[in-house]
Amino acid sequence: MTTNLFSTPLYRAALSPDIDQQELTQSCYGIAEDDEAGQDWCEANNFPGYTSYASLTDLPWRFPIFAQLVRALDTHVAKFAKDCQFDLGDKTLQLEDIWINILPEGGIHTGHIHPHSVISGTTYVALPEGSKAIKFEDPRLAMMMAAPPRLKDAAEHLKQFVYIAPEVGDVLLWESFLRHEVPMNMAEDDRISVSFNYKWE
Repeated sequence: MTTNLFSTPLYRAALSPDIDQQELTQSCYGIAEDDEAGQDWCEANNFPGYTSYASLTDLPWRFPIFAQLVRALDTHVAKFAKDCQFDLGDKTLQLEDIWINILPEGGIHTGHIHPHSVISGTTYVALPEGSKAIKFEDPRLAMMMAAPPRLKDAAEHLKQFVYIAPEVGDVLLWESFLRHEVPMNMAEDDRISVSFNYKWE
């Protein structure tokens, strides 16, 4: 008999009916237009499009829509932490950082993890056709060494890479060690998302 010993959970849900997606979209574009430090960082680091990751750390303070967004995220993170059966003791999971990503046609975000965080995630603001997938990598991949590839129709939990196609207004959460990437935006329109990390303290 074969059993599964370990699990890599992925949480997916609708963010909140109270979040005005149009207002969130307009806010993302407005911030990107005004954030000269962020624009400079993207240019210096050859980042396609725009991210506020290296320039703005106080989006919930600056814009009410982001404060509302964080309140919704807090609820989802609490649910996910319960699903993961975390023993948080006398500490809590708290928002560590939150940032905007705008990827134009041809934009890509290569594989990465989020060190020092517990839970990471993304909520989706604009997803034109041809830009939807996010790719997750089996965290055991580097240790598989001489293992053969998996069958094309292998069960999802056995695949080495899994593509998830979220919808606008969805939120995805995962443990921060899980390597992920954003494949190339093949659409003419921008792919907009808001990403975030939660820490334990």
